[in-house]
Amino acid sequence: MINRRECLALGAAALTGALLPAADKPVAKLSFGYSLYGMKTLSLEEGLKACAAIGYDAVELALMPGYHADPAKLDADARKKLRDRLGELKLSLPALMENLPPEADDTKHKAQLDRLKAAAELGHSLSPAKPPIIETILGGKPGQWDTLKTLLAKRLADWAKIAEASKTVIAIKPHRFGVMTLPAQARWLLDEVRSPWLKLVYDWSHYEGRNLTMKETIDTVIPQAVFVHVKDTVFEKDQAKFVLPGEGKTDYVELLKLIQAAGYSGNVCVEVSGMVSSKKDYDPIAAAKKCFAALAPAFGKL
Repeated sequence: MINRRECLALGAAALTGALLPAADKPVAKLSFGYSLYGMKTLSLEEGLKACAAIGYDAVELALMPGYHADPAKLDADARKKLRDRLGELKLSLPALMENLPPEADDTKHKAQLDRLKAAAELGHSLSPAKPPIIETILGGKPGQWDTLKTLLAKRLADWAKIAEASKTVIAIKPHRFGVMTLPAQARWLLDEVRSPWLKLVYDWSHYEGRNLTMKETIDTVIPQAVFVHVKDTVFEKDQAKFVLPGEGKTDYVELLKLIQAAGYSGNVCVEVSGMVSSKKDYDPIAAAKKCFAALAPAFGKL
């Protein structure tokens, strides 16, 4: 299997002036990552080794209870070993995944703030020079936006204070099945909170088939995005279903070129949906290899 770095070398000739956002500016560079959210059944060591061997540049760690990188399970010694291991495997750490639907209950809200603090502390201990962002969806259901948007803005303002104090960016992701389901809603929340520590995650899979073009969603989200997730969406009896990259119709060459043209220069990270990883026959390493094979050629054409 061609390593991503070899794909990039083969595709270097494609970097023409037509791709440049301006004549005197280079095209933004992208790194290619994999979320260990899709490797829950493996040990952390197995997941990291697999990602490095396949050819990924980076990993996203999942921090939710029951996952490898739950901060409550990692003492100082474990954190040092993990930091060293990431270095040995030459894997960067652009993001930490959390799942924190904002709560109306003050006690639950405080518990979420404590989790954000713990996540930020973990990020700084694992990557002191460049702490990873913390990314999360906001839960809820699409029809609840008008009812909950004011509460969301209020709670996110408190999140932003934690982010500023810990010098860690928090990024929120619109979800097609969640309360914040559209790019415009995400931008509304950022405009309400007005903090440089609150940003966005871009994920085309949540917009496909919703009368939105890829370009318009990128134009809305990418200027405030610090992370990009990728997976595919297919439709069965008009119901959206998440699948692995390459199993749907996403044009990843177009996606990567569009986010570059919009100025994005961060990580593009495969996220295997729970719709896929919960299946009985799911093989996490085979899935990671399949995703790499589907996406590496697209990186090679940049």
